[in-house]
Amino acid sequence: MTEWYNFCATAKWSTPHKLKADLRNASILKNNRVVFNVCGNKYRIVVLVDYIRHGMLIRFVGTHKEYEIEDIENI
Repeated sequence: MTEWYNFCATAKWSTPHKLKADLRNASILKNNRVVFNVCGNKYRIVVLVDYIRHGMLIRFVGTHKEYEIEDIENI
């Protein structure tokens, strides 16, 4: 997860399209949420992205099973 964090910390995505171009396995959701599969798809990280300020707020970190239980688009 450290690699993911370091990569995202330096990224300057201004649109969901640009984020998806860099990270094809990312899933773009509504409400500016993005889902990343990390650690060989063992875990998922859901973030709220502020494309104007180039910031991200982590909203969820967990396994695929835990992810399926959460209301991801509203956390």
